[in-house]
Amino acid sequence: MTGFVDLVTAVAGGVVAAPDGPGAEDTARMERVLDAAGELLVRQGYRRVTVEDVARRAGVGKGTVYLHVRTKDALFLTVLLRSQRRLFADLADRMLVEPVVALPWGMSRMFHERLAEDDVARALHLGDTEVLDRLAHAAAGPLGDLARRRDAVVREHFRLLRTAGLVDDDLAADEQIHAWGAVTRGYLLAGAEGSAFAPAGTERTGALIEHGLARLLAGPTPAASAAGVAAEVAALYRPLVEHIDEEWRRRVR
Repeated sequence: MTGFVDLVTAVAGGVVAAPDGPGAEDTARMERVLDAAGELLVRQGYRRVTVEDVARRAGVGKGTVYLHVRTKDALFLTVLLRSQRRLFADLADRMLVEPVVALPWGMSRMFHERLAEDDVARALHLGDTEVLDRLAHAAAGPLGDLARRRDAVVREHFRLLRTAGLVDDDLAADEQIHAWGAVTRGYLLAGAEGSAFAPAGTERTGALIEHGLARLLAGPTPAASAAGVAAEVAALYRPLVEHIDEEWRRRVR
């Protein structure tokens, strides 16, 4: 049987073997399990969902789930990590083909669009206690370590952009990063809570995020020059994907 980390990596990366290929059945089965777990987590909240519920929803026996994960915490932590893995891998990929995503305003627009599509990622980034419940405590260690690594990457990301003149340097870097994060999170919270002034649709909100942050952060170098640093910036985020894969290897069978 294919290793669990390989299965989740294939699922997270959107790689599913051909129907008659090696490991195809295992990969498709694990895709159903993780999708079912994420769906039930958002719909019912961590406290009310059981492994039996997930297995039933995925159309497998609960023994199949426990073959790969030891506990309910491990299963749902894998769901959270899969969401983060997809985000960082997609971010790095998009930067290479769409260099504006390497700029803070393009990155935030993509981030907003992804969270609109991914209920698990949205619950995690908004700290939705109704959904996560005690899972937030179980996930605090690995996700906290990931967040520290991410913060170091973001600092280096901004340093590269400031050096290239793509981002203004009128503020200290940490203050600038804080302002960027606060504006981005503010849009996410406004969307979650509802507002009489909210624009219609994810695409328009994303455009407003991009416009506002560009006005706030853009430096003297034209944004078109982002193509010159996009590959270097993308490479900063690849180790975060590798770190998540290492976390899976430590936590699953």
